[in-house]
Amino acid sequence: MTILRFLNIQGIAGLAAGIALAILLVIQKVETRHWKKQSAGFEQIYRSEQAAYAGTVASYRAAAEQARAADIANAHRVAADQRAINERTAHDFQARLAGARAAAQRLRDQGVVAAAHPGAGRAADLPGLSAAAGSAAQAASEDGFPTEDALTATEQAIQLDELIKWVKAQSAVTPNH
Repeated sequence: MTILRFLNIQGIAGLAAGIALAILLVIQKVETRHWKKQSAGFEQIYRSEQAAYAGTVASYRAAAEQARAADIANAHRVAADQRAINERTAHDFQARLAGARAAAQRLRDQGVVAAAHPGAGRAADLPGLSAAAGSAAQAASEDGFPTEDALTATEQAIQLDELIKWVKAQSAVTPNH
């Protein structure tokens, strides 16, 4: 207590203020350390969030690119399927038209032969038919349907039939496969 004898009120106040400042300095150091730890934790969370965001963006970009590539491949597949259907339908249509025209020509030829030689060749071509029935070309024209109109009707029927087949085949192509 000898020191207190030498100090006056101002000295004691200064000493108390010094001790209070020292305590505040210690508290400030503790708080600074605490907030540095908190800041480091927040920074780590921020960096992990940024990395997760970058990973998500990269994943979405990769998925979008894969989807784009799949769409392009699918479009090529659909186009190839449709081209094949178009080519097959056109070929079948032409073959059926050629067959119908050849059959019509045979009927015309038979009609010319039958008109030139009535009764000749009927027994071999149409066994079991009477001579009164005549050839198929004569029968069609006798019913009021000329041979050329019969051919046109046949061609249109073939065209419609092939169109129906084409529509069914095109509708069977799945765009999302």
